[in-house]
Amino acid sequence: MNYINQDFKTPGQLIQSLLSLRGWSQRALAIVLAMDETSVNRICADKRPVDAKLALALEEIFGTSANTFLDLQKSLDLAHARIVSVPDPARATRAHLYGDLPITEMIKRGWINAKDIRDPKVAEELMRFFVVNRLEDIEILPHAAKKTAVNEEATPTQLAWLYRVRSIASEMLVARYSPGALRSALGKLKLLMTAPEEARKVPRILIECGVRFVISESLSGSKIDGVCFWLDSRSPVVGISMRHDRIDNFWFVLRHELEHVLQEHGRESMMLDTDLKGERAGNGPNVPEEERIANIAAAEFCVPRVQMDAFVARKAPFFSERDLIGFSKILGVHPGIVAGQLQHRLNKYDRFRQHLAPIRSCIRPTAVVDGWGDVYPLEM
Repeated sequence: MNYINQDFKTPGQLIQSLLSLRGWSQRALAIVLAMDETSVNRICADKRPVDAKLALALEEIFGTSANTFLDLQKSLDLAHARIVSVPDPARATRAHLYGDLPITEMIKRGWINAKDIRDPKVAEELMRFFVVNRLEDIEILPHAAKKTAVNEEATPTQLAWLYRVRSIASEMLVARYSPGALRSALGKLKLLMTAPEEARKVPRILIECGVRFVISESLSGSKIDGVCFWLDSRSPVVGISMRHDRIDNFWFVLRHELEHVLQEHGRESMMLDTDLKGERAGNGPNVPEEERIANIAAAEFCVPRVQMDAFVARKAPFFSERDLIGFSKILGVHPGIVAGQLQHRLNKYDRFRQHLAPIRSCIRPTAVVDGWGDVYPLEM
């Protein structure tokens, strides 16, 4: 008889079967194990658990693996636990919120007011931050996520950043949005591309067009470059992270987001732009149509394609410093902007890096900024 393959549910059932096979009584087993008979009775009745030491002793006596006894005991313990366990629906909610959200970083950034992640105030602060009345309604939770909230599936970290930008933008005072004014402003913006310091004029120009422009430092691992969305039918918002402090990246991302505004993208769902480089900054077959349109507009704004094609045709495969600087002067832009577009065109990102001038410090004094040590003062 192959007793090991029988459907034993508990270690006590298996021990009883082994005793029966040998014709032993529980008293005999107690003598062999050097235990009192009452203890053996409790083990056989599954009222006393089989531990590792006892499992090894039973293995010696019956030749049945100790693991068999322990596996049955583990299954029995789990079954008992399920019976007495009280379900806690909030546990899954806490797992998503405290496990997926960068709460420690949000506290450090001043987005939520708490001492640390264990502070009881965290739950209340998260509801305030995400503008909900119940924790389970926070958008990062699977059952609460609005599939139309962003144009692609966003991570909890990215959603936290988006909510912060939206909160800041909602408190800004700007002119009434005018598509015509924004199109006209593109010419003014183009004139600012000669030097990093000129970027300080960008926020005022966008405010006058009715565009709510927010610069918010990205959260760790979010890879967000920018976002375009609308607070209502007449209030476009452009948020950028400036996670790459380079003149070329700033102008490309800004113009990319402004094209989303001009095309009225983001009315139905936020246009979340992440990792805008390589293929994602181009117009390849895998790039969504709305992003392709914005990428083309941004690249054309930085360096017109016809002129870039001609420059590359004349100078390839060798591009000198003098060539780069001379071409930049012809275009009326900073050499770093040409360098950035040339890197993308050639897929060689180590070329002319010395021209990729930092720009963040130039624009921060005049822009609505949250991050890098500054906390934007939201009304509570």
